[in-house]
Amino acid sequence: MRERSLPASPNWYCSRCSDVSSGGLLGVGAKNIIYLIDVSASSCRVSGELVGHKDLVSGFSFCQHAGQSHICVSSSTDGSIRFWDSDKKALIREHAAHQSPVSAVHWSPVDKNLVVSGDEKGVVFCHWYHTGDTASFFPEPRTIFCLSCSPHTWNTVAIGYKDGMIVLIDVSKKGEVMHRLRGHDDEIHSLSWSPLASEDALCNRLEDGEAANGVSAGEDRGGYLASGSKDQTVRIWSTAKGKGVMTMKLPYLKKRGSAVDPGVKERLWLSVLWPKGRATQLVSSCFSGELVLWDLTKAGKQRWTLLGTSSEGQNHSRIVFNLSSVHLEDGRELLISTSMDREIKCWDLASLDCCWTLPTLGGFVYALSFSPVGTGCLALGVGDNMIRVWNTLTTQNQYDTRSFWQSIKSKVTALAWHPQKEGSLSFGTDDGKVGIYDVFSNKPPQISSSYHRKTVYTLAWGPPVPPMSFGAAGGKPCYSLYSCAGEGVVLQHDPSKLSGEASDIDRLIRDTNNIKHKLSPHTDISWKPDGKVVAIGNEDGCIDVYQAPSLKLLCSIQQHHKIINALRWHHSHGSAPELHGLLASGSSNAIVYVHDLRSVIENPPESPVVLTEPYRRLCGHTSKITGMSWSPHHSARLVTVSYDGTAQVWDVLEEAAVSNYRGHVGYLLCVDWSPVDPDLIWTGGKDFTVQEWSVSKQEFTKPPKGKKMTEWKDKTKANAKQVKKNKKASAAGGAAAWETNGGGAATGREKMVTQQPSCEDEDDEVGSTNSPAPSPATFEVQRKSSAAVKSKDKPDGNLLKKKKPRSMLPLSTSMDHRPKEELLQDCVTLASVKHNSAHPAACAPGKGEFIHLGLFADRQALHHMFETEEEGHIEAGHFDSVVYLRLWSGDLEGALQLATEKGELNDHLLSIAPMAGFKVWSQTVEAFVKQLCLQEQYLKAASHLLSINKLYEAVDLLRSHKLYREAIALVKARLPADEPVLKELYTSWAAVLEKDGHFSAAAKCYLATGASFDAAKVISRKNDVPSLRAAASLARISGEAALAQSLALRCAKDLAADQDWVGAQEVLSSQDSLLVHGLHLCVAELLAVMLADSGAIPPAPCVSSHPWASPGQRCVTIQDRARAVWEEQFGVSQTSTGHRSVGALLQELKSAESPTPTTNIPLRQVLLYSSLHLTRAVLSWLQDDDGELTKQLGHALAWLRDTRHLSQSAELCKLLFPDGDVSVCSRKYPKTIHPTEEEAKAAARSLSAFVHYHRMYECWWRNSADGRKTQNGLPPSAACPEDEAKDGMANGGLSESGESLRPAAEMVDTLDFDASLLLSDSHAAVQATQRCVKEIQERLSAMVLQHSRTQGGQLNSGEEPEDSADAGGQCSEDQDSLMSLSAKMSKYQKELADLPQAIKMYPHPDVVECCLVLLHLDESSPSLSASLRQEARDLLGKYATSPSVLKASRRFLT
Repeated sequence: MRERSLPASPNWYCSRCSDVSSGGLLGVGAKNIIYLIDVSASSCRVSGELVGHKDLVSGFSFCQHAGQSHICVSSSTDGSIRFWDSDKKALIREHAAHQSPVSAVHWSPVDKNLVVSGDEKGVVFCHWYHTGDTASFFPEPRTIFCLSCSPHTWNTVAIGYKDGMIVLIDVSKKGEVMHRLRGHDDEIHSLSWSPLASEDALCNRLEDGEAANGVSAGEDRGGYLASGSKDQTVRIWSTAKGKGVMTMKLPYLKKRGSAVDPGVKERLWLSVLWPKGRATQLVSSCFSGELVLWDLTKAGKQRWTLLGTSSEGQNHSRIVFNLSSVHLEDGRELLISTSMDREIKCWDLASLDCCWTLPTLGGFVYALSFSPVGTGCLALGVGDNMIRVWNTLTTQNQYDTRSFWQSIKSKVTALAWHPQKEGSLSFGTDDGKVGIYDVFSNKPPQISSSYHRKTVYTLAWGPPVPPMSFGAAGGKPCYSLYSCAGEGVVLQHDPSKLSGEASDIDRLIRDTNNIKHKLSPHTDISWKPDGKVVAIGNEDGCIDVYQAPSLKLLCSIQQHHKIINALRWHHSHGSAPELHGLLASGSSNAIVYVHDLRSVIENPPESPVVLTEPYRRLCGHTSKITGMSWSPHHSARLVTVSYDGTAQVWDVLEEAAVSNYRGHVGYLLCVDWSPVDPDLIWTGGKDFTVQEWSVSKQEFTKPPKGKKMTEWKDKTKANAKQVKKNKKASAAGGAAAWETNGGGAATGREKMVTQQPSCEDEDDEVGSTNSPAPSPATFEVQRKSSAAVKSKDKPDGNLLKKKKPRSMLPLSTSMDHRPKEELLQDCVTLASVKHNSAHPAACAPGKGEFIHLGLFADRQALHHMFETEEEGHIEAGHFDSVVYLRLWSGDLEGALQLATEKGELNDHLLSIAPMAGFKVWSQTVEAFVKQLCLQEQYLKAASHLLSINKLYEAVDLLRSHKLYREAIALVKARLPADEPVLKELYTSWAAVLEKDGHFSAAAKCYLATGASFDAAKVISRKNDVPSLRAAASLARISGEAALAQSLALRCAKDLAADQDWVGAQEVLSSQDSLLVHGLHLCVAELLAVMLADSGAIPPAPCVSSHPWASPGQRCVTIQDRARAVWEEQFGVSQTSTGHRSVGALLQELKSAESPTPTTNIPLRQVLLYSSLHLTRAVLSWLQDDDGELTKQLGHALAWLRDTRHLSQSAELCKLLFPDGDVSVCSRKYPKTIHPTEEEAKAAARSLSAFVHYHRMYECWWRNSADGRKTQNGLPPSAACPEDEAKDGMANGGLSESGESLRPAAEMVDTLDFDASLLLSDSHAAVQATQRCVKEIQERLSAMVLQHSRTQGGQLNSGEEPEDSADAGGQCSEDQDSLMSLSAKMSKYQKELADLPQAIKMYPHPDVVECCLVLLHLDESSPSLSASLRQEARDLLGKYATSPSVLKASRRFLT
């Protein structure tokens, strides 16, 4: 039936929408049709379609088994699965198991009867072809993107999901999940199995050293699986092990091929295909349409090879969606690819070159036209915003086409070749644009500066007419371009100067013909080939013929009564002269008329003539005519296309039908006769295809009629049903429709005067330039407006029909639908009533069976009718109608009362309520307020209360429903500022806001009521730095000094903890009363910086610090630096007065909290507490209080020591007393410490002992056996040397590693500390007693715990012990031990109580520990005096009690 054709574009964003059979038949899903293309020959040919799906085709697969290779399966977004016979082009069976759009389908390569499909909800169905049975599984609640059946085992299926998960299921075990393959981060676009069942081929390229770990790659059968994902990677998976073995990142390639429209937005789609027989080679798509062949045995850039590199332009220019391959009988291995660039390409896998390219169309074919100069050059105007120019006579490439898209932003609806200039093609678009392309150059088109307001219907080249024809001899062009568009205007464009303004020919027509009335809108224009006359079709069906160049009206053809769709003059070459005046016209009434205008043209009449009879009448089409073309090879042979879906060839002179073509699916829009072959005709239409067919090979001669026509229309309207469903789903915002080649509203080739689309034009087509990539889960169909519809019919009334409002008088209206006889009798009865004073017997207009006559009788009858109608409305529950009837009859109060009772009050009734009086209106307002409250319209209710001056009620209404903001606004606008209700509202709102955590808003409410204290407190509840800072400022401004001080101090401490020293000082500087805390943070900053500079603490990230705290000046003590900074920055010195006086500052600082040190306090907090005591010490120094100075320095060290920060404690000793002399407080400000009180002296002794204790350990580590300078990578001061030394001595002088800890003899110098200060008999006695108390406490607690466990076990078991005698004896021993321990405890506690308080208050280093260290040092190199050595031994022998210490001291005591 057909020769060549361009099919519709394959659907986008579908994982498997095309497949090739073993015999070389390619099936591709395009919209809701499957096109069958024979690819077995050297060039391709569209061999047929599979029509039947009501929605978009989402998947397609052939059965690859011998004997069934012609059977195929398809899936659709309507949820259906269809089995087809591709030889017979017939449906075999349909399954409607899925409840959601099907996203993937595949015919098992192993089982010839198994088909597996998956939908967007994650449901998987197995369909058995031979029995028709189905089984469903739900392996994962995810959106399925693709699936693939294993070619090795029938029951294994791989499923790829939207979120990047790949699942392997066993369909023989109810969909049990075998493996979950995790690795991809985004959508799985494609899955492909290795053709080999084993996993040996890639064992040398496995990831992660898998083969090296002793795992043989081929020991398990399963086969490899390749996956392509949106995350730009291709992964190879071992299905036997359930893990990835190889990952390949897509290479970035330079853009190849021809230029593409930048307006088309695309995203990556990664397709993969594992060709049969190629176990180590994989084909995948790339970023911009390139195809890459991967060699899985290689690495790096050698791994991939680009297809189509032998010549330019072989690759796709957009992303590739589907790949499929086939082995032909002649040995060729072909690869078929479909792409967003609307091309289907065939590749030879042996040479990696493109064999052929089949262009496809993504929209309605609105116009097609053969060039009159370039023979065989066919131009196509398509709804995908592109023009195709097809060289139909090329022998090497039967589908040699070029696409033009530059400057075209909407559907191409009209085309016209220049009659003489080769390659000059004019075009018109849906958005009213007119332009001219030079198809032999790459330049963008010339665009006319004059735009139509609506769709361009027709373009025609003709001789210029005024004003453009003036001066034509002076170089003006001999042809003008005429355009007719939807607004009914014909414009004349100068092709040599399109930038100039086009002229409207209506002005010339009016002037020449002296027409005063408005001209009918024009819908088509056709110039006679010789340029002498022009025919213009109009919206009213009239055709006017004008003589050029003045456009004098010759005749008016009033044959058609509907809008003119097509006009064509018979050609003037090679035909009899009597045929040169034939004009064929087609309209929406399905009849083609041919008029002979030869006599009118050759002998123009003085006045226009009206023609009402045609020369020939061509009847046969059953729907509107959309296009026509005269045969250039015959005389009076015409082809027409129609909305009936057929093309008809006519013998005009005989009025006979010659041939009828029915190859399209849907209505036709354009037609042209081949300029070289008399038997070939080209047609295009709604089905997105252009088809070439032979007149002599058609089976039918006339269009189908009667029942056949009904069946034909049902078949061709399949697309319309699909799009209605898509539009509903799109309007609901759901994930309804998949993308059909990009989506966009399509329109038929109808010329439309009004903006509403006709019912036939509901289908959509592709607007590729404006279609961004869809959401992957929804595959939305993007749609444009239908403004480009070229319809010359009135809009379909069914589409514009609105819901009819309910009648106010339904009973009387229903009486008008009785039989005709009764209606006539009503007229007689009414006449009797009107003209006789006495009514006929039993006739009462407005009542009973004469209710409807109440409308035509007197007022009383009308009221009777209203009463009856009211009863009917009340029974039906239509109370609003009753209200209006009462209102019309004047019973306003009754109407309002009824509306109040039924809750049917509205704004309209309220607006007319004042007509019934103030009281009624006020009651109505109150009732309406209650009704609005029930409907939760509180703001509106409050506004109505204001209208009756009930302000307080309105406020209470708003407050009761927590509309505090509106209530406050109302009170402030209408009541005085001191109104008590305002404060109540603010307080209530603040409480609600505070409860909900909106502290700043609550603070504003408190401020509005004057409660500044509460405002500051609520802001501070957030307890972050900005909130505390704002709260402190608010309290200070409001005069809440105490609160402001407290909040500012909290804020400063938080900032100091975060190392934001500058911010902390800024907060404190805002209030003079916080000066002493500023001094404290100054000392804290200096301490932190100096400790970090010495390495005692790790350097922490500092938010901000002061210049005076910069590290350096290590020879200066911390107290000297603090005093200098205080004097320079804070103005605090010995002589300062007022709030800066030392006494006042010291008194204020004494109130600052300083808890008991514990080991779980963070180091930063410990430093703050230690610096607090340092601050007190410096202030005491300035006050010359040596006793307090000594105590506070001791407390500062004790904080670090008691919290087990020993290295920091040692470093602080250096910072305080660089020379080790605690009596020297400062050298910069000469000061020595001379305590006089006994407690102060004890504090000084304790301080001096700990300073020398740390210096002792410095000597130990400085002279260590290995001479090392670091311990575990840290300086000794940072590594707690005391602890390690204790452990070492306890082991007899060996560390845990066995390394000697004794100092080397040759490295020991004289001691640089006073060892006698460390040997204190009194302190040793106290420490020994404390150790005994601790030991007894531990034993007592252990005994109590054991006893409680024993008692608990007996109570739980309820049984006697097995050996009661032994148990009794044990209890007796425990009792004795408990009594003796208690006595010892009492004794030791009495001894401790009798000791002097100063000894207990100020601790001393462990005397036994100091004895051991000193004796070790002395053993290596005698450095102690004999008396000190003996004193140390005596103390060891007297107080060394623990086993570990006894072991370490044994050598010194023997």
